[in-house]
Amino acid sequence: MTLILLPPSEGKSGRSRGNAVDLPSLSFPELNPVRESVLETLAKVSSSEDAYGVLGVGPSLKDEVERNTRWRTEPSVPVSELYSGVLYDALGYSTLPAGTKRRANSRLLVMSAAWGALRMGDRVPAYRLSMGTTLPGLGPLASVWREPLAASLEAVAGKSVIVDCRSSTYAAAWRPSGEQAAKWVSVSVVRERGGVRSVVSHNAKHTRGLVARHLLESGKDPGTPKALHKLISERWNAELERTGAAWTLTVVEHD
Repeated sequence: MTLILLPPSEGKSGRSRGNAVDLPSLSFPELNPVRESVLETLAKVSSSEDAYGVLGVGPSLKDEVERNTRWRTEPSVPVSELYSGVLYDALGYSTLPAGTKRRANSRLLVMSAAWGALRMGDRVPAYRLSMGTTLPGLGPLASVWREPLAASLEAVAGKSVIVDCRSSTYAAAWRPSGEQAAKWVSVSVVRERGGVRSVVSHNAKHTRGLVARHLLESGKDPGTPKALHKLISERWNAELERTGAAWTLTVVEHD
């Protein structure tokens, strides 16, 4: 089974009514002690005078920061509806056929600074927290999550091809190692103009969302990075290269 890793988005869709988060019902319940530690620390930080500085946001996000303090009682939202933005618009989960949604529910994993790892059917409240944040008393969140995520995700990944659509900030929280690194494929996007290539950021999110959707709609689970490359090359100009023990799949867009 292919495992597709997604970053979260800064944009999140909260609700005004609904049930609060039920921790025992979330995927990877073994992560709950770390989740509670991170979220309780986040709540304290979010109610402090230096909240904006610690979280790296401005006063315009006052309501979102205050919402962090109510994480236990805020209405929860399915992960499939929580995240918005370029990547998730391109993925278009709500427009997937029923069978493809079932594939998405088992193959997509969203990495979260607050929750560690989530599946599309999990329900959590909207929050404001980046993996690049250092929380007082806990330290850099990528370091906080590294060991717990390794224990959970290595078991889930097994011998699957791991398609990594995360940014480097979120990739720092878990990097497949050992035999799994040989099936770890990071998706990169470049633009080629006049024979010169440049890295793109905003459009890269869009393309990664499309890549994830294409994989889900194909109904296939490539067993090797080379098989993944063949599948992606059906739609895009793509290149596969070894980067250390792992792989990078580069989608080349032309102007």
